[in-house]
Amino acid sequence: MPILDFRTTNTLWGSVLVESLVRSGVTQAVISPGSRSTPLTMAFARHPQIEAIPVLDERSAGFFALGLAKQQGRPTVLVCTSGTAGANYLPAVIEAQESGVPLIVITADRPPEMRDCSSGQTIDQQRLFGGHVGFYHELAVPEPKLERLRYLRQTMVHAFDRTLAPAAGPVHINAPFRDPLSPIEDGSADAMKDNDWETFFSLTVFPPVKTSPVSLIPVAARGLIIAGPAQPTDPRRWSDAVWTLAKHHGWPVLADALNPLRSHASTEATVVSTYDVILRSPSLAKKLKPEFIVCIENWPTSKVLREWLAGLNVPVMLLTAAVQNRDPLHGRTWHFRHGIEEVLMSSAQTFPDPGAEAYETAWRQADAAARGLLDEALTEDAGFEGAVVWKLSRHLPAGTPLFIANSMPVRDAEYFWPASDRGVRVYVNRGANGIDGTLSTALGVAHGGRPAVLLTGDLALLHDTNGFLHRPQFRGSLTIVLINNNGGGIFDHLPVAQFDPPFEKYWATPQDVDFKKLSSAYGVEHVAVDDDEQFFELISTLPGAGVRVLEIRTDRKRDAAFRKKLFATVAAALK
Repeated sequence: MPILDFRTTNTLWGSVLVESLVRSGVTQAVISPGSRSTPLTMAFARHPQIEAIPVLDERSAGFFALGLAKQQGRPTVLVCTSGTAGANYLPAVIEAQESGVPLIVITADRPPEMRDCSSGQTIDQQRLFGGHVGFYHELAVPEPKLERLRYLRQTMVHAFDRTLAPAAGPVHINAPFRDPLSPIEDGSADAMKDNDWETFFSLTVFPPVKTSPVSLIPVAARGLIIAGPAQPTDPRRWSDAVWTLAKHHGWPVLADALNPLRSHASTEATVVSTYDVILRSPSLAKKLKPEFIVCIENWPTSKVLREWLAGLNVPVMLLTAAVQNRDPLHGRTWHFRHGIEEVLMSSAQTFPDPGAEAYETAWRQADAAARGLLDEALTEDAGFEGAVVWKLSRHLPAGTPLFIANSMPVRDAEYFWPASDRGVRVYVNRGANGIDGTLSTALGVAHGGRPAVLLTGDLALLHDTNGFLHRPQFRGSLTIVLINNNGGGIFDHLPVAQFDPPFEKYWATPQDVDFKKLSSAYGVEHVAVDDDEQFFELISTLPGAGVRVLEIRTDRKRDAAFRKKLFATVAAALK
């Protein structure tokens, strides 16, 4: 039976809104405290099929909800009060839009007569997130009328659908409420009690899913598949679709570390994980030029790869269900708004061009040579911060959810994470590529799931220390592998690094924080990692619950120099 609250008009309105979302598929809501949102908070908190999670800071709440939606593959709801509260969601909303993550943002508001008259905690919330949401609607002020409740039901069902189609992303619902906000029974909704509510909700119409598969990929001797960041709901199925395409055409696959392919590698197709260093060799970059490229979802992170692709002038087929333009290279690109699984469903098996084997072999041999050189260097220099991601790839339990922070960690993953079939599930915020919300998103990814790991630098963690406030409500296990190089290591790779001063003060921005004391302030376990043996023991078996920080101190200047020298040495050795 529907879970409805007839104590007041507002409680009925809030409960119909929540019941509509529950029947659509919502199971989690992240709620920040406030008065104007009382009818919404009460409705989400009392519904038995909703996990309502309180989070003090709306900015952190937004990223926590983002992490939940990434983990679950379905919309998470965000609820806040009126005023500037909703404005704090903007960074997470932008990331959700850019990375295609479904969020339903509900901002409570004052009714129209209380706006533009200096009423407290009131701002203009109309289209608060501008073009960063796929759908916006301001609800009517609650009324205890069946026709208004039908409108509410259908609007929320539509909002849910718009988080998933035509492309996944955030939606914004602005919800005004008049007083009284508290659920003190006033009889205003009594007349609605006798309605047939089961029939009311059973008549909800859910829009059908529509697909239009395509099959236009040509046969070519020198074809190349490139897979950029992707976080599908079913990583194994998605990976199998890519490997099927690769086997049908006999083409190698260049796989970013931020999609499932590197952790769901196939023995029947060639996966290349070292393309960044391979393409630093001028002779190999010329030798490995393709005739045709299929790009799946997005281009990889690697700047070296992107520059190589931009100079090729070969036709590209871009396969992505996203409606946004995903081609920053502006090449000879055909956009097909279909996911890889749709393409494979519509494609009969093809057979490789007779010349494809030689091209695939050239990539496979180059990758094996580069991998051998990189692995040897990472084994010999155990103190290099780039080796941390390489060690995680080898020692994390199979299937571990791993959230990787932006800046250097995400690049080191692309450089050094080898291909395997260990099923580590990688999560990232690569829509807008910011460091904001890193900890909160990782906690959302880990909440209620299997033990997870966050790989982050010191600045990304410090930027979101309010995420530690989730700890009392957090259900799960998160191990934070903190690479503390006292500053922004990525900036040491930019030309501006040679101008110091003012480089250190304005770009590297060292913070000199004692992370042991910081962790203690939030009741979080802290471990200073002294050697590899200790590190391997800490990450090979993850705790069942709680949050802990494993701090690895590194030398930022030394690591930047080592990374540059390593790439130059390996590229020179490749033929």
